[in-house]
This record gives sequence, structure tokens and C-alpha cells, in this order.
Amino acid sequence: MATTPTSRVIKNPKTRFNWRVSDRIRWMMSRWLELRAKITGRKYHCTALAGESEYNITINSDLTVSCNCQDYDGTGHLGDLRKNSFEEIFFGPVAQQFRDGLAEGKMPISTCSRCGDLKRLKKNETPPKPRLPYRGMLLENTVICNVDCVGCAREGAANVRAGKTMPLAELSQMADLAARLGMRRIFYLNLGEPFLSPTICQELPLLRAKNPGAYIRVSTNGVLLNTDAKREAALNLSDIQFSVHGISDAMCGKYMMRGSFEKAFEAMRTMAAYRDARGLQKPILEWKYLLFNWNDHPETIRRAIGMAKEIGVDIISFWPTGNPFYGISWRYRFGRFNHIGRESWKGREVILRPENAAAAK
Repeated sequence: MATTPTSRVIKNPKTRFNWRVSDRIRWMMSRWLELRAKITGRKYHCTALAGESEYNITINSDLTVSCNCQDYDGTGHLGDLRKNSFEEIFFGPVAQQFRDGLAEGKMPISTCSRCGDLKRLKKNETPPKPRLPYRGMLLENTVICNVDCVGCAREGAANVRAGKTMPLAELSQMADLAARLGMRRIFYLNLGEPFLSPTICQELPLLRAKNPGAYIRVSTNGVLLNTDAKREAALNLSDIQFSVHGISDAMCGKYMMRGSFEKAFEAMRTMAAYRDARGLQKPILEWKYLLFNWNDHPETIRRAIGMAKEIGVDIISFWPTGNPFYGISWRYRFGRFNHIGRESWKGREVILRPENAAAAK
């Protein structure tokens, strides 16, 4: 039932090669998971499609709704909010087809095979009855980005989006939807750079005004968080994750092409100073450091922690990843990071300013 690897229009040859391999791996994993279900009698269900996930259910920039945060080719589309209500989509035929397929031990789409919301049922267990999501959702204001990451097939997603950047009026409607659903967490991010939107300075105050109690997170490469107007708007956030994967342009550029370590580092420094000058603890500022085999040397990690402390961010976290497949941090896999900070769902994290980090939910 799972879809076979699809071709994507990706110009960068390095990214294209990585995703060809990644697609094949996911396809093979899907076959293995289906075989395991057949042998053991233990089928599957999806936490996101049950309405119990903090993540994955995504409203894309063109108002399509996806079941996962890596829907690069549209195979995870559940429906279109320009045509149907969220309730009609979430309980509609496509979502139910996905649920039924999982309950039969099938992978509806190959992305399921590497999704954290895929859960195994006990033998003869009935899948949970779905309810409307309330714990969290992703809201993508734009699918356009100023950098090109090897592990992101954003170009493929951009090719299937009918609208690349969500107009402010539609964002207002989506903020209303999040409020109506009672969303506890709003991840204002997905496959584009949020601060690339021309109306970002209006979007963040609007989102906060309509969802005053929600925990709102943005993930950014930092380069475009570069004006006081944007920093003022960012004060409406609960936390900001700066994706900066190394301590130099050369190191970061192996994964995040067209980015700038120097500009991102300065953005973190300036945002911390801007917030602190107002006596605020939020947004929590986190340096998100993906681990690869070219940026995980012990001296590099020690230097990164020192630099993070120097500029006043609250947390630096180290995230293992298998994408790109050739960049796996074997130091992390073999336990060489077990002495750094504390273990978390991210991997490892070092709390630099506990008085601020304690405000995180």
C-alpha cells in the first residue's frame, strides 16, 4: 500500500543523491514493517491521526493539510482548507484510509516508516478512536527558504504547493483555527524560513493575540532575524531554535549551503541582548546543533558550548541525525557524547541559563 519512491525536482546534485538513497531506504523500511506486522499479527496506528500528537499535523503555506512534517511530495496530503473545514479533512476519507491501512499492517505512505508517531498495536488491539488534535500542530507561513540544506527536499515541496507564502488574511484564519482547536503548542515552522515572509512582523503578534496561552516555537537559520522590527515581533514567541550546525562558515556549509554562520551567530547574540535589555525570560533561545561526522570533534563541541555561553543563549542542544546518510555522527552513536549536558528527546542538551530555561514547557 505504501507509495514507491517518487522523483523530485531538486537541482542540487548532492541533495538529489541523498534523497534518492533516503527514498529507497524508506521504501525498504516500509516493506519490512509490513512483513513484520504480517508475521507477528501486531498492526499499527498513528498518534498524529488519532489527534494525540504534539507534532506532525501540518497546515502548509497553500492551506493544504498534511499528516506529517516531511511531506515533500504531497503523498501525505489529507485535504485542502480552501475546500473543506479542518474537521471534514481530519475525519475525512483520506485520513480514514490512512488509519485503516495502518490497522491492517500497511504503510499508507513511505514516510510512515520513519515517523515518530507510528506506533505498534498489541496483537488484536483496536486502534484508538480519533479526536481533533489539541496538543500541537505545525503552521507553515512559507515554503521558501534562503538556504539549501542537504537533508531537506524543500524544492520538491515547493513544486507541489499552490501558494508559496501564506497571505496575512489566511494566516489570521489559521490563528483562529488554532484557537478554536485549543492548541497547546503551535510550531510556526516547517519547510521554509519563517523570517523570510514579508509580513512576519505582523504575523507573530497576531498569532500570539489569538492564542495567548499557547506555547509558540519558531525554528530559523537565523540569518534573516536581522532587524529590531523582527526582534520585537519575535518577543511574542515562547522559544526560538536557531539551526546552526557548526562553528564556522566552512563547517556549516557542508550541510546548510548558502547560509552564513557569522550572520546566524550574530543574530543569536543580538536577539539575546535585545530580550535581556527588556528584562524578559522569553523567548527561550536555543542553539540547535545537528551532529554530523564533520562537526562532532570534542574540541569543536567544547568550543560551541563556550561560544553559546558567551553570547547569552539559554540552551545549546546536540541532535543526532541520519540525514544525510553519509553524515552520521559515529561519535554520538558510540556514546562519546554521554558526558555532555543531559540526555533529552533531542539527543543531548546543555542548559546555560537555567533561570530562563526553566520557563520552557
